[in-house]
Amino acid sequence: MADDIRSRVMGDENYSSVLSTMIFFSLAILFLPVFLYFFSKSMFFEALLGMSSKDSYFYAAIVAITVVHIILGLFVYKAFKEDTGGRMAKID
Repeated sequence: MADDIRSRVMGDENYSSVLSTMIFFSLAILFLPVFLYFFSKSMFFEALLGMSSKDSYFYAAIVAITVVHIILGLFVYKAFKEDTGGRMAKID
């Protein structure tokens, strides 16, 4: 009985960890590329480097695409590095 309760509690902790990781990366992939696109376009490429609006669109898009790939790579890395110690089969 105690083992059953303990396994249920440990399983809920694992699901909450997975859910929080998924929410974090989902929000990052939604908001970070959009923010960096507009920030890099207006503040970096146009204001600091003095590029034209036509050129800054192109380079800001490259920044946003690069950020999306970095976030996806970090998500895959996190998924592979997750602890799987609690999923081992019980040996009688």
